[in-house]
Amino acid sequence: MKIGVPKEIKNHEYRVGMTPAAVREVVARGHEVWIETQAGEGIGMDDTAYAAAGARIAANAVDVFDRAELIVKVKEPQAVERARLRPHHTLFTYLHLAPDPEQTNDLIKSGATCIAYETVTSANGGLPLLAPMSEVAGRMSIQAGATALEKTHGGLGLLLSGVPGVEAGKVVILGGGVVGTNAATVAVGIGAQVTVIDKSVDALRRLSAQFGGRVQTVYSTQHAIETHLRDADLVIGGVLIPGAAAPKLITRAMLGLMRKGAVIVDVAIDQGGCCETSHATTHADPVYVVEGVVHYCVANMPGGVPRTSTFALNNVTLPFILQLADHGAIAAMRADPHLLAGLNVARGMVTNRGVADALGLVYHDPHAVLANLPAAA
Repeated sequence: MKIGVPKEIKNHEYRVGMTPAAVREVVARGHEVWIETQAGEGIGMDDTAYAAAGARIAANAVDVFDRAELIVKVKEPQAVERARLRPHHTLFTYLHLAPDPEQTNDLIKSGATCIAYETVTSANGGLPLLAPMSEVAGRMSIQAGATALEKTHGGLGLLLSGVPGVEAGKVVILGGGVVGTNAATVAVGIGAQVTVIDKSVDALRRLSAQFGGRVQTVYSTQHAIETHLRDADLVIGGVLIPGAAAPKLITRAMLGLMRKGAVIVDVAIDQGGCCETSHATTHADPVYVVEGVVHYCVANMPGGVPRTSTFALNNVTLPFILQLADHGAIAAMRADPHLLAGLNVARGMVTNRGVADALGLVYHDPHAVLANLPAAA
């Protein structure tokens, strides 16, 4: 199979779909990899490193799309990239379609087979291709929030760790999943006061066992959220409903309960955000203020640490890339229900119920869609 890896073009996105080590594994199986020139420079890997691994260097993105059957990316395709997709393409990347009708409509029109990293599942019910970036984003959320709390960035002028004689800052984390757990790990590590709010008692038990008295666990209700927002210095939004839009747990009215200069880091922004006043920002312009509360809503947080993120991502995507290349997309998904769960759009049809419900589109059962396609498609 011919695999294409274009250079990422989203604002300040430096990750790349495949490392040279991943390329070497794929080429050893008899496949071709075409990588756009300079695609790996953001992780310290130049064209020479990719050529040594067996990749072929393409002069530009158009050349990559023209040659490839399987396109491996990191972030959702931008408008110019979506215009290059054709029905014979299989796209394998993060999509986050629920809050993005424009992208969804373009993918439908393209006729391409589009598999989203964030909805691929595992045997234990997890999201293995989302987990490493959630780990990165969760850990980054505390350092991003700590920076935003500095007075020069509009924050309270507060040091999260405190100092002897001055109490530490109060961190409230909404969601006790991968993002929340990793945020708590860093927040506890620097000495902050940490509260995690979640509607899963099992998650709260796990966090209590992991952190003991260093983390306060609270069952999620509107009253609980309002109560803990009042004295929060930093709020981390880490809730997730796979494939669907994030629930709005913080309303605009609730901002009035918060301290002026407090910070919200909405890690759920890829799925529309869990704060009603959240909208996506970039690494170039990461924060804005609403009702005196600083909002940090960068939609590709792990792109700020691209080397760590790319290697972590390739560790989990490579087995699926090999499946897709060795067997073809349709046969690979027929054989693996966890990979099939990643199918969001195929041949102009939406095959993820969460996306369809969020955007008011017709849902098509993925098994039925694949049944009507040739295995070599």
